[in-house]
Amino acid sequence: MPRRDRPAGGIDLHTHSSVSDGTQEPAELVAEAALSGLAGIALTDHDSTAGWDAARDAARAHGIVLLPGMELSTREQFASVHVLGYLVDPANEALVAETARIREGRRTRAEAIVDAIAHDYALTWDDVLEQATEGATIGRPHIADALVARGHVPTRSDAFAGILHWRSGYARPHYAPDPLTGVRLIRAAGGVPVLAHPGTRGDGDVIAPKRLRQLVEAGLFGLEIDHPENHERNKRALRELADRFGLAVTGSSDYHGTGKANRLGEHLTSPEVVERILAEATGTEPELPG
Repeated sequence: MPRRDRPAGGIDLHTHSSVSDGTQEPAELVAEAALSGLAGIALTDHDSTAGWDAARDAARAHGIVLLPGMELSTREQFASVHVLGYLVDPANEALVAETARIREGRRTRAEAIVDAIAHDYALTWDDVLEQATEGATIGRPHIADALVARGHVPTRSDAFAGILHWRSGYARPHYAPDPLTGVRLIRAAGGVPVLAHPGTRGDGDVIAPKRLRQLVEAGLFGLEIDHPENHERNKRALRELADRFGLAVTGSSDYHGTGKANRLGEHLTSPEVVERILAEATGTEPELPG
C-alpha cells in the first residue's frame, strides 16, 4: 500500500453499528466518535461490511479516521472466538462466501433459540425482527432486545445474564470456522487479523501458547488486550504472550451504543500500531482526513 500520513491521536479499533448488534446507524456512530474528540475508529460489525459506505461518507464529513473492518466469528471446539479483520477486501470471494454462511448460521441459531424460549415466555420471531434494521446480522443481542421490549427483563445485559445465558438451557450452537481458518481468510483478503478480547473467559484463562503460535504462523497480527471485559490478570498474561510472539497490542471499547455499558473510546490503540496496520493491509483503503 502507498505510504500514508500517520493518524494523530488514539483510535478505537472495535465498534459496532446497527448493521450487526450496535444501536446506532454507521453514520451516527462516526458522528459520535467525532463529537467525542476521537481521532478515529474502526467499524467492526459481526461478519459484515454492509456499513462501510455510510461510515466512509460520515468519516469524510467529520474529518476523522475510519478503518473499515469486521469481527469474524470463529469457534474453537465449543468456545466462541472472534477475530477482528481490518481493511479486508470486501469483495474477496472466499471471505464473502464464509461470512454469508456464518450469518445464515447465526440466523438459524437465533430462530432455534426463540423457538425454545417461546415454550416458557411470550416471544416470537417477529418480535426479534422488530429489533433489527433491515439487512442486519441477526443474533442473540436482537433476541435480548426483544425480551426487553416484551418486559421479560429490564436490560439487554440482564437478558444475557439470565434467559440467554448458556446455562439457561435455551442456548444453541451456530456454524463458524475455526480461528486458524479465520486468520487465514482475513490475510488472504488483504486484511490484518487481531484476536478480539482474548481474556474474557475467566480469571487466568487465556489462549494456550501452542495454539497462539499456530495463529501467529498463519498471520495473526495482534491481541486486543486493552478491552473493558478482559480480566486484569489475563491482561498481564496476554502482554507476556504478545512480547514472546512479537504481536502488536491493541486497545478498543467494543462499543455497541446503548446495547452495552462499554463507553466509546474508553480504550484506544496507539498511532504507531495503527500505522503498522495501515502498512500491512492490502485489501481496502482506510478513510483518512485531508
